[in-house]
Parts: sequence; structure tokens; C-alpha cells
Amino acid sequence: MSKKVIVLGGGVGGMSAAQELVERGFDVAVYELRSIPSGKARSIPFPGSGKDGRKDLPGEHGFRFFPRFYEHLPDTMKRIPFKNNPRGVYDNLVQGTRIEFARFNQPPVDLVSRFPRNITDLKAILHDIFDVNLGFHPGEVEHFGKCLYKMMTSCKKRRIAEYEKESWWDFIDAGNKSEAYQKYLAEGLSRSLVAAKAKIANAMTVGDVQTALFLNIVTPGSSADRVLNGPTDWAWSYPWLDYLRESGVDYMLDASVKSINFKDGIVQSVTVEKDGSTFNASGDYYVSGFPVEIMAAYITDEMLHADPALENIKKLAPDVAWMNGMQFYLTENVVVTHGHSLYVDSPWALTSISQKQFWPNIDMSDYGDGKVMDSLSVDISDWGTPGTFVQKLAKDCSLEEIKYEVWETIKMSLLDKNGDPLLSDEMLDSYFLDPDIEIPHEGRPHKDINLEPLLINKPNTLAIRPEAATGISNLFLASDYVKTNTDLACMEAANEAARRAVNAIIEASGVNAKPCEIWELYEPMLLEPFRKHDLKRFEQGLPWDGKP
Repeated sequence: MSKKVIVLGGGVGGMSAAQELVERGFDVAVYELRSIPSGKARSIPFPGSGKDGRKDLPGEHGFRFFPRFYEHLPDTMKRIPFKNNPRGVYDNLVQGTRIEFARFNQPPVDLVSRFPRNITDLKAILHDIFDVNLGFHPGEVEHFGKCLYKMMTSCKKRRIAEYEKESWWDFIDAGNKSEAYQKYLAEGLSRSLVAAKAKIANAMTVGDVQTALFLNIVTPGSSADRVLNGPTDWAWSYPWLDYLRESGVDYMLDASVKSINFKDGIVQSVTVEKDGSTFNASGDYYVSGFPVEIMAAYITDEMLHADPALENIKKLAPDVAWMNGMQFYLTENVVVTHGHSLYVDSPWALTSISQKQFWPNIDMSDYGDGKVMDSLSVDISDWGTPGTFVQKLAKDCSLEEIKYEVWETIKMSLLDKNGDPLLSDEMLDSYFLDPDIEIPHEGRPHKDINLEPLLINKPNTLAIRPEAATGISNLFLASDYVKTNTDLACMEAANEAARRAVNAIIEASGVNAKPCEIWELYEPMLLEPFRKHDLKRFEQGLPWDGKP
């Protein structure tokens, strides 16, 4: 008889664990609070926007971004069938070729996001290197490059012992550099790393991921910037749900886990509410795919007594920030740049992507009122700074104020080659904000509730990040706050954590099954002699010197 595993939460971590488990012969049940699968990675239909039989317009919790350094998630995606794709939903990833710095009333700065393949790419690289109008002080670009080099040539022990203890802002000495250095290199690039804010995220986490992205760009092959070729529900999440259910997973939507029932040193069951009734679900093992702040609320005193290390989850729970999506539906196709735009003058840390150029098989006239031709998908990453136009914190604004600040910022920043705005008010059909943000209403004037914030890897927190296997023999963790090689709150980390949880279950159960593969974060072999040299120096108490 197969072992049964209860998975709490049907986001990327929970779905990844369910897939790896069911493919190894486990009996799996998933309980997901929402009516839509895949958690933070989900599409969110714009309710009521579909007219005359058309589908609701596609919204997103945030735009999907699949850097080339991802290894775990693409491997899982290749096993999710999709029509005639030989590699499943993985073949729904398409490459962006540019990353754009968009500026108020100034021409954009385009960066290539892949190894140069033609004269256009080469010219873009030369423009990036020799453009002198960005305001950098002499030597600043070289200094930033040296910081990346220092990260790449430092041993892992030094990164953990030294760089994880300081912010990325301090590591690259941004406080003593020009406004351009702070805007473009310190803050601008970090905005592309989910919610990795330069001033509060630790240097090891940001540095490791930034160097991985940089190495993706300069290494021949696919782009560092990959996105889906359609709305997430069409291109990934619902095909994934179908595959899990067809494989035997009991994936239950609209199922709220009310409690984790712990007794005699193990989890005995979980209490679930669905359709107004409650029931207890029990299994041999339990995997929590809940976000850190949600899992913290389920930990009882009895669980802490059995595993005091679970207290660290409660300590991590406040270390979260807001990053949520907003979509603008346009009546014209507007190609901004072939990739992501970073709005470096935006106090709210906006990034966006023009979707239709990447959705060749999606007919936008099938959605909404039939007039929408394109979708500009925006992420708002700083909700605690006054805006340029509304001069209020984003979290304190009404829906109309948020729309006004974001739309005006984008209009002022996206210009054509002649310096004229790409967007106009006449192009805007409608807009949609992630409903995780609770709009102020009578009796609660401030927007201070976000149902799904994102973990920030602050300095000195690596030591309290939990492993996938807890001190409770039948409880495991599969979420992006778990200690992983990826070391960043993202889909890749959630998938890696799920693999680690599954491997721990295989070991605990004694089931004869192949463990899930785990990859190290990519580092160039060319620099391995440098890292070995630095390891010797670190163990001798000597500082980094950058030599082989």
C-alpha cells in the first residue's frame, strides 16, 4: 500500500511536491485555499470584464520571469504535458532579448539580455559601455564590475560568513556613489530580482543571483530573460493542474486548512473547511507549501516543544515586502521593448512587460469587450514610498490613485525614438489590480493589507532559514523561505524546496524511489581556481584578494 502525503497549499512549492511525489508512487492530496491553482504564480481573471460570451481579461499576481539560471523548475515543467509540445509546458517559454531602463522624459537605455548574436546586439552592448549621458562618475561602472567579480571569485564560506551579514547597498558602496549609480546599478538592477531591495536584502543573495544573471547574458545560448507565450493559466498552471489530477493527485480547490493537528510528537491530521463543512484529512506525511507568514500562524506551542527550531519561521515571518501586479489593457498593440522595462525614476519601483509580442497564439479579441489588443503587465515593488504624482504611499492609496500614479509614470517614461510618448489615455481600455491588495473602505482608511507578501532575505537571516525536513518526523516544508541553493524568494526556490522535501520523505519512508535532482546555483568553472584560493585565505583568516 502506497504512503499518503498531505500537501498544504497548491502554489508552486505544493504543486512541485505533489508532482514529484505522485511520479514516485505516493498517494497525494493537495488542499488549496483559492479557486485558482499555482499560488503567487497564478493568473487572475479580471472579474466581469468578459462581454458577449468572451473570456475575462487575463490578470496576473505578477508577471512571470524565468531566468536562464533556473534549473529545478524547468526540469519539472518539461514533464507537464501541453498539446504537441515535445518538452511540455517548458516549450511555452520564449526569450526576451532586451532589458530597458525607462526614464522620465528621456530616451530609454536598452541592455541586451542574451549573448550578442548580431550587429544590433553588439551595438547595444557598445552603447551600454560607452554611453556617457547617464551621469556615472568616473570609475563607478568599473567599481560595480569589481563587486560582481569579488562575489564570483569568493568562496562560499566567505559569502556566508561576511557578505550575508551586510546589505547589497553597503557591499557595492552605493551610499558613497552618484545618483546614477544608485538609480541604475544599485536599485534598478535589483528590481528585476523579484523583491530583492538593495538597501535591505543581504549582499550574498543579491550578488549570487545578479552574477548568475550576468553570466547568463555573456554566455552563448538562450536569453537570460524568458517569459511565457500566453497567460499563465493557459500556458502553465491549468495544464499542470490537469496533469496532477490525471496522475492521481486529489487536488482540492477552495479548501481552507483551519489547523494542523499535532499530538504525541507527530502531525495526526489537518482540519479542512470546504463548501461550509469541515473534515479531518490524515496521511503518513505532511508537506507545507504555505508562505512563511502563513505557516507561522499554524505553529502551535506543542509543535514548538517538539521542534524548537520552528520558532525561526515565526522570526522570519515579518521579513516580507509587497510586490503585486497591475495590468493595463490597451486598444492598440504597443511594442515597448523585447523584454522587461525597469522604471528607474519611479518611487514605487515599477517594472513592466508588453505582453502581446510574446503571445503569438493568443487572440486578445477573445477577451474582455473585444477591443483590447495588448496588455501591459506591471509590477509594483515599493508600497512604502510617496509617489511622484499622488505623493502618498502606495499602500495608502485608493485604486484610482494607484492607477493614476502608475499610468502617469509609464506614460512619462515610455518614449519612441523621436522622444514622443508611446502611450496615450485614448489607448487605455481598462485596468486591473491584484485583489491581494485590499482597497481602503469606510472604517479602514489605509491600505495596509496584502494577502500575499514576499520574503526578503535580510542580512543575518540565513542561519534561521529552515531546512525542508523539520524536527517533527512527518512534517516537511516546500516553500521559498526554505534554505536552498537558489537562496531567493522565487518560483525556482519553491521548486527546489519541494524537491528537498520529497527527498526527505523518500528517506523517511524507506520507499525505493529515485531522489529528486538538486542543482547548485551556476558558477563558471573558469573561476574555480580563484574560489579555491579564496577558501584557503578565508580559512587562514585572510581577506579576499581576487587572485587565483
